[in-house]
Amino acid sequence: MSSPHMGGTEEGFVKEAFDTNWIAPLGPNVNGFEQDLETYLGKNSHVAALSSGTAAIHLGLVLLGVTSGDEVLCQSMTFSATANPICYLGATPVFVDSERDTWNMCPEHLEIAIKARLAAGKRPKAIIPVHLYGMPARMAEINAVASKYEIPVLEDAAEALGSSVDGQMCGTFGAIAALSFNGNKIITTSGGGALVSPDEAVAQNARFLATQARDDAPHYQHSQIGYNYRMSNVCAGVGRGQMQVLNERVAQRRSVFSKYADLFSDKKGITILEEPTGFYSNRWLTTILIDPSKAGLSREDLRLALEAENIESRPLWKPMHKQPIFEQYPYYGSGTAEGLFADGLCLPSGSNLTDEDLQRVFSVINRVID
Repeated sequence: MSSPHMGGTEEGFVKEAFDTNWIAPLGPNVNGFEQDLETYLGKNSHVAALSSGTAAIHLGLVLLGVTSGDEVLCQSMTFSATANPICYLGATPVFVDSERDTWNMCPEHLEIAIKARLAAGKRPKAIIPVHLYGMPARMAEINAVASKYEIPVLEDAAEALGSSVDGQMCGTFGAIAALSFNGNKIITTSGGGALVSPDEAVAQNARFLATQARDDAPHYQHSQIGYNYRMSNVCAGVGRGQMQVLNERVAQRRSVFSKYADLFSDKKGITILEEPTGFYSNRWLTTILIDPSKAGLSREDLRLALEAENIESRPLWKPMHKQPIFEQYPYYGSGTAEGLFADGLCLPSGSNLTDEDLQRVFSVINRVID
């Protein structure tokens, strides 16, 4: 659905790493990649390049002081990597439902959850909203609730590099944010991620913890628990080349989305996710909702028809509070996420899809629907 798409200059950065023997973690490409991201994100952003987006969320929670027995408010409709690091620390995830306009964390249910946890004698230590499929969450409203109750926001922007709200880039709305450069993301470093913060000291501390928290001493000395989470210089070289084509990749993904939007414009019972006013999505994945009562078919009917033609599609994320590993944890909502999961489908969305590829997908969709 979303394969890696190289820009052509990545090999040069990787070759330089080999030629200069900067093969181990850290090196000029890591520094350069962090600087490229800081320039792109703007707004006084400070970046620590890491081994994965999951590592960024984990370190973010550590830096926010989350420990065993704490509670963290987490968007329910997301990939499990958003919630897993909460459990790494022995903390409890408290899941919050989505709203229909963006499919992301509902500010109203967020406040309901906070009030309920406070009434139970628990003060949540952090809030993790997610920019699902590249669509920004309602960060103004979420941040207003977070500020009211003095709870820091850890923004999961793993799917949203290049997305923005009123010109402000996703990844710059929280006290800390996490980015992902996994192989299926809009740009990739093969595997990798980054922690972003407006506070330079936070980014510096993330780099320290990510390199096994080695103290400044001539020998190996450690006063804190550390992690092996830094990005390698080779992977960062791929990232430097990818940054040069990031804006092009966003434009290509948005073009793919527009073609799907045209296809579905006259299809009854099938809707796409529109951008609210001021919102700009990188359209990492194109997603649709299928109302069986109006469309005459279910999302599973379409998925199986595409699969029969060796075309990958996938249901939307199954909500975390419905996952076997998480179903015992608190949840606050009204069923929006469950409804989205029941009717939603992710379609092939790669920036390297050709017109011939898309026509092949469209022909199956038209045949099944018609």
